[in-house]
Amino acid sequence: MRQRPQYLSAEDRREATVQAVVALAAEQNPAEITTTAIADRMGLTQGALFRHFPTKEAILEATMSWVGERLLVRVDEAAEDAASPAAALEAMFMTHIDFVAKRPGVPRMLFGELQRAEETLAKRMVQNLIRQYEQRLRRLMEEGKAQGELSAELNVEVAAALFIGTIQGLVMQSLLAGNASQIRRDAPAAFAIYRRGIGNSK
Repeated sequence: MRQRPQYLSAEDRREATVQAVVALAAEQNPAEITTTAIADRMGLTQGALFRHFPTKEAILEATMSWVGERLLVRVDEAAEDAASPAAALEAMFMTHIDFVAKRPGVPRMLFGELQRAEETLAKRMVQNLIRQYEQRLRRLMEEGKAQGELSAELNVEVAAALFIGTIQGLVMQSLLAGNASQIRRDAPAAFAIYRRGIGNSK
């Protein structure tokens, strides 16, 4: 149902567009989301939508930018409040889980962009997000090794990739099950297994 359009600033309208895309991505294949569907979700005409975004690709780029910024801010805040590197890793893991559990359209969009054969700005933005995330993880893991919390032999490159891969696996299982709450249910046990694998066994 089309909602009555509200009078918003250009910035707020762009934010509302991103939110509409994320919501639609939770309901259908992100690759099949049309500007008509986005405008309809927002209660706008396509002409009104294109006053803020020149192309559909520009909408996707804005969405990827929003996702990356919000996710990194949240995991950074979670890590800052933790008492140790290992605790920071757990806080980041659970914060990431909460982020995608609340926005199931986000992982579907990220997976979709990474699967595209062609190189696009949106795809490069997702790749850059993963690189920035892994840099944060590697830094924490090196601190954990230095403090004796994590194994001195830990390969931080592989461990960082596995951290993200574990979250991706939980997301995929919840999508296949069609149960968004499953990811929250399984996350603590999954992290506990991961934590034992990277910990100092002494």
